[in-house]
Amino acid sequence: MSTTPLSLGLRQGGLEIKQFLRSRESVVFTLAFPVIMIVIFASIFNWELEGGVRFTQYFVTGMIATGLMTVGFQSLAIQIPIERDRGVLKRLRGTPMPKWVYFAGKVVMVAVIGLAETLLLLAVGTLFYGLKLPETAGKWLTFGWVSVLGITACTLCGVAFSSLARSGRGAPAVVTPVALVLQFTSGVFFVFSNLPSWMQQVAAIFPLKWMCQGLRAVFLPDSFAAQEPAGSFELGRVALVLTAWCVIGLLLCLTTFRWTTRRDG
Repeated sequence: MSTTPLSLGLRQGGLEIKQFLRSRESVVFTLAFPVIMIVIFASIFNWELEGGVRFTQYFVTGMIATGLMTVGFQSLAIQIPIERDRGVLKRLRGTPMPKWVYFAGKVVMVAVIGLAETLLLLAVGTLFYGLKLPETAGKWLTFGWVSVLGITACTLCGVAFSSLARSGRGAPAVVTPVALVLQFTSGVFFVFSNLPSWMQQVAAIFPLKWMCQGLRAVFLPDSFAAQEPAGSFELGRVALVLTAWCVIGLLLCLTTFRWTTRRDG
């Protein structure tokens, strides 16, 4: 029975998903953390923003973007150094398995877990906090391409960022502060236009801000676009910036990824 590249990638993806689900810490932090944050913030900040938009409606969009970033960027930037420390990558490089299969497995895992988390957040927001789902095909299409571009950029950046950690044990200390700072400055926990202008400008460099903005165009009424710093949702710029980060992330992966630890050479 011949083995196709597609079957190899899917098989490796299945293994990655099983390993992910066996790690309670990964499951709780990746899947449960965004839900817990929705419960906390929706219970505390239950007011209306301008235009009759409830803060919960605004906040859930940011948590969906955060969930995609957590699955794509944070989880990989922590998992890969741990696997590198344990010698998993070194052993894989010495097998006949093509190197791309390892990355294909990670992509499959990120896609499946990212989809599951998005559905979970939509279900919680809709059932318990009055989240209004998109009512037009156009908005669902925007939701699709923003999510795909966003999680692709985060995945590639996560693989590239994994080379910065000196050890698997130190990876969370390197990655988690970066993720938290991006969340606080990108309009996840607070209305983005209310943040200091310098903070908005810094956040605009990175993908999460644009993911949040693109998702606001999906879940918030068109009239709310006037509340954005530029006076519109700028979907064209959202697509451009996220695509640019996909390219940047890929180039960084190709030039910085390491199969062995620094002590192994």
